[in-house]
Amino acid sequence: MSELRKRQDPGKVADTDPQNVLPRSTSVLSGFDRPRLVILILLAAFAAWFLSPEETSSLSHSYAVCSSSGARIYTVDHAVPNAQCLVVDGSLILDIGSLDDIMARWVARGRLLSSLQIRYLDESSIVVPGLSDSHAHILEYGASKQLLLESAKTIKDTVALVRQHILDNDDILNNPSKIIEGWGWDHTSWPVEEWPTSDDLDMDPIIRGRPVILQSKDGHALWLSKETFVLNSPWPLEIEGGVIMKDSSGNPSGVILDKAQDLLQKPDPTEQDLLRRFDATAKDVLSHGLTSVHDAGFKPISLEFFTRQAAAGNLPFRIYGMRYFNENDPYWGNLSEPIINAGGGRLNARSVKIFADGALRSGGAALHEPYHDNPHTKGFMRVDPKVLADVVPKFLRDGWQVNIHAIGDYANGVVLDTFEAALKDVDITALRPRLEHAQILTQADLERVGKLGVQATVIDGRVAFGQV
Repeated sequence: MSELRKRQDPGKVADTDPQNVLPRSTSVLSGFDRPRLVILILLAAFAAWFLSPEETSSLSHSYAVCSSSGARIYTVDHAVPNAQCLVVDGSLILDIGSLDDIMARWVARGRLLSSLQIRYLDESSIVVPGLSDSHAHILEYGASKQLLLESAKTIKDTVALVRQHILDNDDILNNPSKIIEGWGWDHTSWPVEEWPTSDDLDMDPIIRGRPVILQSKDGHALWLSKETFVLNSPWPLEIEGGVIMKDSSGNPSGVILDKAQDLLQKPDPTEQDLLRRFDATAKDVLSHGLTSVHDAGFKPISLEFFTRQAAAGNLPFRIYGMRYFNENDPYWGNLSEPIINAGGGRLNARSVKIFADGALRSGGAALHEPYHDNPHTKGFMRVDPKVLADVVPKFLRDGWQVNIHAIGDYANGVVLDTFEAALKDVDITALRPRLEHAQILTQADLERVGKLGVQATVIDGRVAFGQV
């Protein structure tokens, strides 16, 4: 499957701290440098969440948010670390300071004092800059909310959730051909750590004969029903960069890994499907104080959807998108224009996401040494290192930020080799290449990350298991 199985190098350990990349913003404020402006602009979107529903429903174009006692608006700005009030003008911060100061400057700008609405924070609230999630999958997260499987602690529990989902939805119950999709099963959390099978699903009479596609928690494995395998047959004996698990007779047993998932054919989601998924994600994003999300892998249908939403002014938070790289497609970095500040600065897509390997949970992360719980494998690379050596310099040359998923220590080493060769003649500060996950590294590679100036985006909660 890969040259990886032939290579054995010692050592592994360590992770690095994440460094988020915030989308750039512009402002009419004077006297503030760009980093301070970014912080202040994000405050504007976040401040209204601390006001009561009655107050937010009647906000005018320009208004001030103030704490009635003390300075409880935190700017993360060394010059003005906290303030009593901030003045919002449209989507931008116009001013910060004490109530007396901002009112005086408002009048000095030639505006009527009565035209400035003053809204006070709840006594138990503070205001902080909006938070940015540096690695997410927006539409995929929304899709996972339709049939959540994370609560299942056994194969039997998972099957029961699928069964109940069918019974609860008449459109699915009455249409045996309708594809059933779920997300979040985790065989490593079950009492008996074993891979599920198609037979486990088909033993239930309600599920039997239906096309079922269940995504693992890390996004790198699919658990399929027998009907799904039939609808997508024939299946190859092997696939480079992926695995089709087999039973004792050599037939697919029920789970496929990484690039084997690309063999699955299913209808594209409708516009209504995409809107429902986006709305589900947006509710969680905003409820947790996020004002910016990095989407780690725009496939064409996602890119087109978000471009439409940006044009229509329907993005409630900023999205920094990474375009998905498919090594089977022609190189497009010199033909496609990056999207910069579309939708009033809400959408950017000027980077590319490349998958070097899989995830630890599903055994696809490429390691130097065999897996402790599966000594027959070291994982595998999803992309040939020669392909990385070819396309990474091209993307950098054409002005794209390059973000590469690498979890295993072998994969991280290959990616850093690629970056080291490609970064010699480029502006690293401007292009900011990223190592997505950077989960297991040798000590030498850990030091190399800093020397090269590569940003390591370590996702919280994945240090032990690794996800998408």
